Amino acid sequence: MAPVTSIGQFSRYIVRLKHKGNSTYSLSNPTAFLSTRAIDRRVRYSLALDSTDLPISTTQLSQIASIPNLTVLNTSKWLNAIAIQTSDANAINTLNSLPFVQTVQGLAARMGPEPAREKFELVSETGIEPSTERITANYFNYGTGSFNEIRLHQGEFLHNIGLRGQGMQIAVLDGGFYNYTTLKAFDSVNANGQVLNTWDFVNRNASVVEDHPHGMQCLSTIAANIPGQFIGKAPKASFHLYRTEDVNSEYPIEEFNWVCGAERADSIGADLISSSVGYYDFDNASFNYSYNQMNGNTTISAMGADLGAKKGLLILNSAGNEGGNAWRYIITPADADSVLCVGAVSNTGTVGSFSSYGPSADGQIKPDLASVGVSALIQGTGNTVVTGNGTSFACPNLAGLATCLWQGFPEYSNMRIIQALRLSGDRYNNPDDRTGFGIPNLKNAFGNLLTSYANSSAAINNCVASIQWNSKDVSAMRYEIERKAPGETGFSKIGDLTAKPGEMLANQSYQFQHTLSNVQAGSIQFRIRQIIDTAASSFTGIYIDTCTVNLPATCFTTGVSTDPTTAFNVFIAPNPASGDQIQVILEGDRSYGTLQIQLVDMQGRILQKIQGTKRPGRQSMWTSIQSLPAGKYILNIYHGAERIGQTDWLRLR
Repeated sequence: MAPVTSIGQFSRYIVRLKHKGNSTYSLSNPTAFLSTRAIDRRVRYSLALDSTDLPISTTQLSQIASIPNLTVLNTSKWLNAIAIQTSDANAINTLNSLPFVQTVQGLAARMGPEPAREKFELVSETGIEPSTERITANYFNYGTGSFNEIRLHQGEFLHNIGLRGQGMQIAVLDGGFYNYTTLKAFDSVNANGQVLNTWDFVNRNASVVEDHPHGMQCLSTIAANIPGQFIGKAPKASFHLYRTEDVNSEYPIEEFNWVCGAERADSIGADLISSSVGYYDFDNASFNYSYNQMNGNTTISAMGADLGAKKGLLILNSAGNEGGNAWRYIITPADADSVLCVGAVSNTGTVGSFSSYGPSADGQIKPDLASVGVSALIQGTGNTVVTGNGTSFACPNLAGLATCLWQGFPEYSNMRIIQALRLSGDRYNNPDDRTGFGIPNLKNAFGNLLTSYANSSAAINNCVASIQWNSKDVSAMRYEIERKAPGETGFSKIGDLTAKPGEMLANQSYQFQHTLSNVQAGSIQFRIRQIIDTAASSFTGIYIDTCTVNLPATCFTTGVSTDPTTAFNVFIAPNPASGDQIQVILEGDRSYGTLQIQLVDMQGRILQKIQGTKRPGRQSMWTSIQSLPAGKYILNIYHGAERIGQTDWLRLR
């Protein structure tokens, strides 16, 4: 007979099952229990289906549901368990006698009025006035407060290159999303239908707007779009809103609800989970955890969180607000080793005194990272923007930024994104127990992933080196090509190339040709430096790849002009051209501050004008030919009124 807790003490129980026997589901037909997005995630990251993906046996569930005076609350396929409610000892005895039932354990007291327990006591609200200052040179008009928050992480860089959450799905697990359908921070979210799914695991219905505001406030840090005042960290993402928390009490049934919410997020196809709840003490002290149990492998929610990460979900959880009380440490499921645990700092990087301490009981560096949770901007219940304190807000702030980062690199798994975020932390080489690896720099995290993604190769034919590479960019970026030849002690720049047109980050392929002159035979290295931010105040260049090629015989100079006043050549590639774009290659030792390239037809009509600059060496720029009919054209290059270059015929097919 399965063990059971006294019927007099509890009315809600977890029924753990021995197996999933007689199941009508099969791993060979996952569309019966997983969405297309969930299956695609597994395929993309080579994640095998296993028995935890299979729903609970319908036969077993039906037998349990048919027991008199018993109500099935929620089911967990990951834990192979069912939460039930009953006050009937006979129902428990019947449950206990079923051959497929392993254990029956109390989870919570009976439903009904209980003393209010304010779990989110640090969510203090202070109203703020809209900013009249526009922060220029960014895609969003953040306003001062939002800009200071995102600037702490260099997160505006992601927004400016088109990464704003589009196509990504975030599940928010919390205690309610009070009035999110009518509050102004969510005007855009509601108008665009960005909330895809809602479910209340406490009351078992689809409505979450009448419950606690905490989840709404957390959601606002990601989704808000009030220009000049409050911009969330991933305002173009889509959302699944799940109420898993009963804010008036604290029992392990809420951990079970949390796992059910994570399962639903996985099955429906979410990419990330942002969770600003956690557990260590309960209304019934017999359930309380010890610090030694914060080891990532013991609690219900930690086991569920690690299973969610195994399915490919990127899971972030607040560290907890226990830094100033007797408990002091992080709470679960933030202790799970595959969960990104987030501590709280101000927008200047000062650690919140309330933010929970690490490490986890098994010695993991926890928190992993930190984000803004001290005087963080949130949507207030009175339809004004206010500030609040709590790791509750640090977690979704970082979750939004992680969403935008992952949007740019869907090729990489959840754990690779976590690695990039950790590596970008300002304390990565000296982690501590307050912010872990520190405050992440999203521009650096982007660079880390870009370097992993990019690749290059080179070949030499008749003393002309051809360097090819793939990377991701937008039109505002550019490339510098460097060479280290035999006998040279370092790299020197041999050319520039502007990125192809495009305002959204996308994969691009490039080729650069370089004539070798007076270069000795031997091994030649070429490396590519991608300038991902060209603004003078925030200039950032990273070396994305280096390739090596062998030069079999020395290349000698063969009459190339060295007069910088006359050495100016113009090439077009490809030519003839049949695609959407052509590459205009400028080669010469002289620099020009301003240039105009005119594309002229055979009647002398100017069809296009391209503005640019010329640095010494070889560089390229791109122009569209998509709207031009087939025929012959000429490109003229002007510096002021002086024509300084001209191409041969450009032929369009």
